[in-house]
Amino acid sequence: MNFGGPRAGHEELEINLIPLIDVLLVVLIFLAATTSFMRQSALEVALPRAQADAASPPQALDIAISRDGRYALNGELLEASGAAAIAQALARAAAGQADAVLVINADGQASHQSVVDVMEAAREAGIARVNFAAQRAP
Repeated sequence: MNFGGPRAGHEELEINLIPLIDVLLVVLIFLAATTSFMRQSALEVALPRAQADAASPPQALDIAISRDGRYALNGELLEASGAAAIAQALARAAAGQADAVLVINADGQASHQSVVDVMEAAREAGIARVNFAAQRAP
């Protein structure tokens, strides 16, 4: 039984390009739809130049608060217990400093009220920059 042999019914192979073109068009449409176009506009800004002053930064005022509510300003124990008395001590210590900095070193067991009293005293004394000291956890 001969089914036509090697020469009979021999068709030439050809590549059908229509499905390939369809797939490429779909990919092209997908890329065009998902591409974001950005408009970049820039302003030319001439930044001012400044030279740093040789003046040293203001000396920070250190206030320590113990767990039992006692206060020490720059290492000296304060007999004051209210916000008004602490404010007077802070105002005396910050006299002559236009931009005084207060650093609060509070014990971890100190009451919230004692810390709030110091913050209120700083506001009354005109000290706007208040920082809190903390230790790194081991």
